[in-house]
Amino acid sequence: MKYMLMMQFPLHDWKTKRIELWPPQDVKAHMDFLRRFNKELVDAGEFVRTEGLSGPEDTKVVHASKDGTPTVTDGPFPESKEFLAGYWLVDVDSPQRAYEIAARASAAPGPGSVPLFMPIQVQRVMMHSTDGDV
Repeated sequence: MKYMLMMQFPLHDWKTKRIELWPPQDVKAHMDFLRRFNKELVDAGEFVRTEGLSGPEDTKVVHASKDGTPTVTDGPFPESKEFLAGYWLVDVDSPQRAYEIAARASAAPGPGSVPLFMPIQVQRVMMHSTDGDV
């Protein structure tokens, strides 16, 4: 079963706590953790893909206008408490295993090597295509 594990970053912390503002040694510790974490998933045959995403200043919400043209607004909306900072796609045998992986990702080290305890949303992938067909 494939699961998407989505890293949720607290929106109110973005301007003051994003990784670009961390001391270099803390960025290194965090990135080292992520490299080890991803390698463990690869070695276990559970890794499919991971991506980090840009911040909320680059996030847009798009919907179709009545004439089919895109209407683009800034996002996330002010009432949002978090935004999607990145994700992992894993292929595991059970939901419990996806939760275990998400918990480890949540505890990635932050400034001062203190675990971030960042929320990780776990959602099962219902269908996928390997050759471009839907």
